[in-house]
Amino acid sequence: DTQWEVPENASASAKSWAEKGYSWQTRLWIDDMYMIPIIQMHAYKVTGDMKYVERAAKEMEMYLDKLQRSNGLFYHASDAPYFWGRGNGWVAAGMVEILRHLSESSPYYLRILQGFQTMMASLKRYQTEEGMWRQLIDKSDCWIETSGSAMFAYAFITGVKYGWLSMKEYGEAARKAWLSMLTYINPDGKVREVCVGTNKKDDMQYYYDRRRNTGDYHGQAPYLWCTVALLE
Repeated sequence: DTQWEVPENASASAKSWAEKGYSWQTRLWIDDMYMIPIIQMHAYKVTGDMKYVERAAKEMEMYLDKLQRSNGLFYHASDAPYFWGRGNGWVAAGMVEILRHLSESSPYYLRILQGFQTMMASLKRYQTEEGMWRQLIDKSDCWIETSGSAMFAYAFITGVKYGWLSMKEYGEAARKAWLSMLTYINPDGKVREVCVGTNKKDDMQYYYDRRRNTGDYHGQAPYLWCTVALLE
């Protein structure tokens, strides 16, 4: 609830977003589209109150309109115009979580589904020959990044499972991603080539130069999401 309850010391910008019915935590960074929806979806699971799903969906619709580009992908922020892998992964996973619980009769359902399908079609085009995705998705000289790749694979797997994506078109792409992901797991179960936590920055080289971790939870978690989705 505190994501919608404006604190007294909130900025004028935060208060302005709240007055429009959005979370005062709104920043128009793509990271937000996991950080806000995932809390709201857990609140829904605990309470059964659809208000949590609906307000997360309202937020997602606005982010789609503001940040999704013509190629289906998302800038990190309006002033950081780069298609950062894990940032786009946050959006993909956030849409999956909302669509799993949002009623098809909701005024936001078709818009989010369309945004999801547009993004997935673009990701399929940018999937590398080995099945992974890059730190900057559209840059062929950028390094392979595992946390974003795992989030995209999770979106493919879940999209096929729920019928939002064609099995024929996306099933093999999901399998290809999963099999490639396995090659990035060390013998002790730690995932390598995981981008460290990353703030937005209007500097392309900044994203190229981000440190690559092994065993970072940003990578471990989405690998487990895929495992659970496949086991289900």
